[in-house]
Amino acid sequence: MHQFWFYIGSFPVRAYSTLFLLAFLLGLGVTVYLAKVEGKQYLVEHLLNLAPLLFIGGLVGSRIWQVFFFDWAYYSQHLGQIIAIWNGGLSIQGGIVGSLITGYIYIRRKKISFLELIDLCAPGIILGQSIGRDANLMNGDAFGSPTGGNFGLLYPQGTLARATYGDHPLWPAEVWEGQGDILIFALLLILKQRRWPPGWIFLIETVLYNVERFLLEILRGDSPRFLFHWDAAQWTSAPVVIICLILFVVLYYHDKNTKKAQAPV
Repeated sequence: MHQFWFYIGSFPVRAYSTLFLLAFLLGLGVTVYLAKVEGKQYLVEHLLNLAPLLFIGGLVGSRIWQVFFFDWAYYSQHLGQIIAIWNGGLSIQGGIVGSLITGYIYIRRKKISFLELIDLCAPGIILGQSIGRDANLMNGDAFGSPTGGNFGLLYPQGTLARATYGDHPLWPAEVWEGQGDILIFALLLILKQRRWPPGWIFLIETVLYNVERFLLEILRGDSPRFLFHWDAAQWTSAPVVIICLILFVVLYYHDKNTKKAQAPV
């Protein structure tokens, strides 16, 4: 757990920033690879054109989500910190929303299948999310609550986790989430070996991630709690899962009707 890799003069090279960028690049690399393997080379150029737009859209969305939904009580008193993304504080869920909106605007202009694109991107998204949790671990944010025993993560001095809980060992919530994301990534690669209704791969990734996130948020110690003792991430995850379950049915019948209409008479 080191917040800085090294210094260039007085400029710190932060672990959070570099791992965040690495997460995006590796997720993009996996997506481009899958496009070529699946015979969708025509999407590679679009993916490369989309990449900087998705990065910016995801960054803006993740910061807005973190500031206004997760921790407004803090940022309302420290307005100057809203733009200080180098200190951490990027919501994965908000980043996905920001990227989806950006991608949808782009594909509407280019007349590309939105469902095909998000299915292609799903494994890369969850891989990036896993690496993003490594960034949180190194930065000492997105931490768990005290375990109540002599086991758990003990963050070093200078991290938000140590400032919040002192010498108390904490649940490794972000570590377990990153490991769970890798399992979802592997499962998606297995599932992609057969055909599913367009949009299903992305829905499977979204449901599995949000169920995982909802459960692990029980152990988190860095977020305010609301009704039912749920934090903002849980209040995001629960509706998302419900919406996805409805969309499974909608997309199934849409695909069924499309195949029926295309079948030779």
